[in-house]
Amino acid sequence: MALRSAPVHSAHRDRIDLSSLMALIQPEMDAVNRTIDEQLRSDIALIKQLSAYIVHSGGKRLRPVTVLLASGACNYQGNAHVVLAATVEFIHTATLLHDDVVDASDLRRGKATANHLWGNEASVLVGDFLYSRAFQMMVALGSMRVMEIMAETTNQIAEGEVMQLMNCHSADTTEEQYLQTIHRKTAKLFEAAARLGAVISNQSSAVERALAEYGVYLGNAFQLIDDVLDYQADADEIGKNTGDDLAEGKPTLPVINALQRGTAAQQRLLRQAIETGGREYIEDVLAAIESTGSLAYTARRARAEADRAQHALAIVPESPHKQALKDLAVFAVERSF
Repeated sequence: MALRSAPVHSAHRDRIDLSSLMALIQPEMDAVNRTIDEQLRSDIALIKQLSAYIVHSGGKRLRPVTVLLASGACNYQGNAHVVLAATVEFIHTATLLHDDVVDASDLRRGKATANHLWGNEASVLVGDFLYSRAFQMMVALGSMRVMEIMAETTNQIAEGEVMQLMNCHSADTTEEQYLQTIHRKTAKLFEAAARLGAVISNQSSAVERALAEYGVYLGNAFQLIDDVLDYQADADEIGKNTGDDLAEGKPTLPVINALQRGTAAQQRLLRQAIETGGREYIEDVLAAIESTGSLAYTARRARAEADRAQHALAIVPESPHKQALKDLAVFAVERSF
């Protein structure tokens, strides 16, 4: 497949095993998971049940991992990075709950979505609980700078979600509009996760900017590959149905590029598929995306973003944590799930 035929190359090996990355920060990650469990406590049974279901539904925890690795690369000494890693995961989880309601999704990570099991109302309200709990945790840290970063981040995420909604079922969505959407919807939280490591370590503004840039590029690469996998990966492996984005009328980069490169007949087909949604045209759409090289194009864009992420770290001192951040960028585009 195109995604695997031309991988990004890290400085020392081609393939990245996520477990080797995790080994470097496993004790801290264990502390993050304990913090998550502690902060999910509520005397309202439905809140605890639903939030625990989604938080522990098999995510890769890449955003908390980014917080921990960035903090380690900045030689942080303390415990605030554990709290912030849990906070970032809560915010991410809240967005998933809200996304699934907006998209009317019934499958995520191979499991029934919370809204499918408990209903839209419960999912939205528990998402609000996770958002508010995340800000309670940040207030307890007593850092106005952290609050500023995360307030801006959550606002940008919300704007990105609205942009995606506006572009839904629009076959005229441009590549630039798509990139603006993923920057806000996905990359912004990765940016915050990496920046926070520098902020709590009292690093220079130059190091903070470098880690923030790394996070943006990492998030872009991650989302681009997600959009490739939506049309390319095995449904059992990625935990959702192939072509879900198309079924929801989302014009992601593989389709946008195919619209630009396809024949007149393919363009008509793709426009109709985006505008109507559903899976009626999925096989023909897959053929059009493949014949126009649009999956390979999207994967190349992802690899370029991963390269930029690695180069952004030049100012950061060498350490195992810095190397792990570089490896994480490689994993983001090498993954098959």
